[in-house]
Amino acid sequence: MPRIVLVVSVLLLTVPALARSQTPESWTMPRTPDGRPDLQGIWTTQTFTPLQRPAQFADREFLTEDEAASLVDVLTAPGVDPLRGRAFADALDDDAEARDGATVQADPTHYDNAVWLRTLDPKGLSSRRTSLIVDPPDGRLPARTEDAAVLAAMRREARGFDSHENRPAQERCLAWTHEGPPMMPPPYNDLYQILQTPGYVVLFPEMANNPARIISTDDRAHVSERIRQWPGHSVGRWDGDTLVVDTTNFTMKTGFQGSGDALHVVERFTRVAADQIRYEFTVEDATTWTRPWTVEMPMMQSEGPLYEYTCHEGNYGMRNTMRGARLADRQAADGQR
Repeated sequence: MPRIVLVVSVLLLTVPALARSQTPESWTMPRTPDGRPDLQGIWTTQTFTPLQRPAQFADREFLTEDEAASLVDVLTAPGVDPLRGRAFADALDDDAEARDGATVQADPTHYDNAVWLRTLDPKGLSSRRTSLIVDPPDGRLPARTEDAAVLAAMRREARGFDSHENRPAQERCLAWTHEGPPMMPPPYNDLYQILQTPGYVVLFPEMANNPARIISTDDRAHVSERIRQWPGHSVGRWDGDTLVVDTTNFTMKTGFQGSGDALHVVERFTRVAADQIRYEFTVEDATTWTRPWTVEMPMMQSEGPLYEYTCHEGNYGMRNTMRGARLADRQAADGQR
């Protein structure tokens, strides 16, 4: 299992606090010695806000203040499982049993997520948005293309347990789907560290299988399209006080939300307050979606330190997975005789 570290996270837990990051008139943008906005520090993206808008919120972009306050009360209560993805959608249910089903760990044989994964400032809401997706306006992923359906079927067909080669990339510690680009809130160990030097910005996720992203900020060209990498190839530039990072050259194995190797990601980092960076990204892949789509979410300042994260390929499960596959092979062979 990955080593879980309890971290201190300065997350906004009440509705008044959700508005806390409004830039005060007295706040001045911190800058590095070369005059660029200072994005350095340790930041967290933890939030229960889902990527896509739940059906019950329909065309509503924001929760009401009362809804947000109620959700914060429910989601930050003791015993809430930080991994419960249904929590945002169902935690406002009038039925207490339904609320418990949305927030309490379903599998009692697993270690207690409410203890091991809970930060000192519990995971809650980082805004009143009903989805991280802000475009399309319905807060949902765009329709997939026919090519995307074919690719998805091929990927499903390739999955299996008969070889280490067809196990999921995350299980094999090759790449986490949240690492980025684009960066998504991970289930736990959700810190990101940003470092800057003249001409470069370094993005270092706490839970990552790939090296830190070292991004040039001189708007240089991408490397040859023949060079493909798990995290693609990123180049950066400054658009006023916003860092813009353009990434291409992904592999077919990356598969962000079902994408192919035509994936193109544009990220924008804007320091909007002493304790907040506004992180936006737009994803485009004409072979996967019928239109581009955009996410916006806060990165809130957090305390460190950032602890070392280690992922061991297959852990102890790979041996048993392979034993099961070989047993299935023998059983199939016996049945054919």
